[in-house]
Amino acid sequence: MSRLVVRDSPVTPASAGWKYVGFEVCALRRGDVVEREMQGRELCVVVLSGTADVGRWRDVGSRATVFDGPPDAVYLPPGNPAMIGAKSERCSVALCWAPARHGVEPALIKASEIKPFQRGSGRTERTIHNILMEDRPAEALLVTEVLTPAGNWSSYPPHKHDTDDVPREAYLEETYYHRLARPDGFAVQLVYTDDRSLDEAIQVRDGDVVLVPRGYHPVAAGPGYDLYYLNVMAGPVRRWLVTTDPDHRWQLD
Repeated sequence: MSRLVVRDSPVTPASAGWKYVGFEVCALRRGDVVEREMQGRELCVVVLSGTADVGRWRDVGSRATVFDGPPDAVYLPPGNPAMIGAKSERCSVALCWAPARHGVEPALIKASEIKPFQRGSGRTERTIHNILMEDRPAEALLVTEVLTPAGNWSSYPPHKHDTDDVPREAYLEETYYHRLARPDGFAVQLVYTDDRSLDEAIQVRDGDVVLVPRGYHPVAAGPGYDLYYLNVMAGPVRRWLVTTDPDHRWQLD
């Protein structure tokens, strides 16, 4: 297994060897409660499927699976412990976090407030759900979902965000949490740098988390297998500023 793939365990800055991004998926049954300490970090709880009580909000959740439209989500700033209680028979939540000193006000982000849009065309068309991007306030976190039809490419043309050179490019660590509409399927993710000091082609299975510490990172959904992924990003500046691989920049014209 690639050193960039995590299965069945949380991602922390210590485990990933970086500074900013933390990620965890919790699969719950009705009545299960998850509590996480939130000192020194802000949290975005994305309800992947089912419903849950999250903090002071009740019955948060909008879909049966990640392929059934945008999610409900909750933003929580640093401070008191985060409490999440499953309300449906089965419930899955993603905990997306980053270091923060103050954060912003707690907020419920309803699925109805997340407007899906298309990016790319033809074999690069995919659907985007911006959950907590620059159009919503937070201190460090950036969170978005992408649905890629079977056989299509996304995060394409290949781009990177590993250099702190605002306003040209912003340094952002990133996780990709992958799900497949048919769990026996697969996708492929490349992670590579210009000098190929990092150069991996990863066979992605349902539930895999791919770490992107640096480099370009395009994704291809296998024919016959619709692909979903949840991106969590954070860095020293909360800006999504990327550089496209010069070899493939012509495709933006």
